[in-house]
Amino acid sequence: MLSRLPARLKAARRAQGLSLDGVAKLSGVSRSMVSQIERGTSSPTIATLWNLTRALQVDFAGLLDRTAGAGEIEILRSTEVPTIDNRGQACRLRILSPPEEAGRHEVYDLVLGDGGALVSAAHRRGAREHLTVIEGRIEVTSGTSVEVLTAGDTARYAADLAHAIRAVAGPARAFLVVQNA
Repeated sequence: MLSRLPARLKAARRAQGLSLDGVAKLSGVSRSMVSQIERGTSSPTIATLWNLTRALQVDFAGLLDRTAGAGEIEILRSTEVPTIDNRGQACRLRILSPPEEAGRHEVYDLVLGDGGALVSAAHRRGAREHLTVIEGRIEVTSGTSVEVLTAGDTARYAADLAHAIRAVAGPARAFLVVQNA
């Protein structure tokens, strides 16, 4: 399965008309790492692959050429969940949704440290977010509206304008669903 990965990534990059530098800028993966993966001299982590497939707009599952059979339960162990640590201040996003849903329906486990925040620019027109607080207190801002939520509360709000999620008075954890129109 992984033996086909270098050639498929390189083909996807070329199909998008991107240089190694272009992919690096879009994905957050260093140019040298992208080059090593394409040459087959480095094995990427799931998080790295996730960032590359999103940048190249290719299907993660198709890239690895693995399809689940009928009646099969797909398991993603906690240690294998792709994680994004560089999208905010004291903020970690664990990607729970399947890769093929990226850009349409995304599901995250959001962990915010004390004072942590995830500040986002406007998403696509019609995009909405659904945030359920699991632990702590969270302030949600969407446009000019601001609300504070506690454990068990859910907020649904427009994500096609600037919006933010901030921990209030300590760390917090939430379940975040992003729906793009």
